[in-house]
Amino acid sequence: MYKVPVIPAKGEVTSRELALPEEVNPHLLYEVVRWQLAGRRRGTASTKTRSEVNYSTRKLFPQKGLGRARHGSRGASIFVGGGVVFGPKPRSYGYTLPRKVRRTGLAMALADRAREEKLLVVEAFAGVEGKTRQFVEWAAKHGLDGSERVTLVTADENVRRAARNLPWVVTLSPEGINVYDIMRTDMLVLDEAALQLALARAGVGGEA
Repeated sequence: MYKVPVIPAKGEVTSRELALPEEVNPHLLYEVVRWQLAGRRRGTASTKTRSEVNYSTRKLFPQKGLGRARHGSRGASIFVGGGVVFGPKPRSYGYTLPRKVRRTGLAMALADRAREEKLLVVEAFAGVEGKTRQFVEWAAKHGLDGSERVTLVTADENVRRAARNLPWVVTLSPEGINVYDIMRTDMLVLDEAALQLALARAGVGGEA
């Protein structure tokens, strides 16, 4: 069980127990992040093969008599401007990762942040109505001063709009929560809707 702080709209900070995995497997997190980044690769690198380069079809020099190697094509790979042998072609780098591994990875990412006391649950962002200044004031009041990078996951579009201009904040909707963005920042801040969706996707019971 992990105790995480909960910031209410009014009043003092309370705590909540979450039934997240007790052990965190770094290699499993690596596999999930690798799968995510592989799926994001554009895979547009491309080179021309010998049949695709533009060159003259004239034979370079006589077949015999000059003591040189036999060549009949200016598009051969040994010539400047010739085709590339086994060069890259557009392709997808994505692959399939078992659903159980993906769910467990998200649960372990949440557990890792909770274990390091870097997980914060917010019931309501009081006073934040779409202005960056308002979010900075709210963040400073709760110990977020920009010295640590923060992943902010909230269903409130006004809050995301207020925070997205800050270089130390990564904003996500609840549907977009993922292991990579959790692990690449220092702090994870979730609202109630994001927390419930994250726990459901991770396949854990949530509150103990």
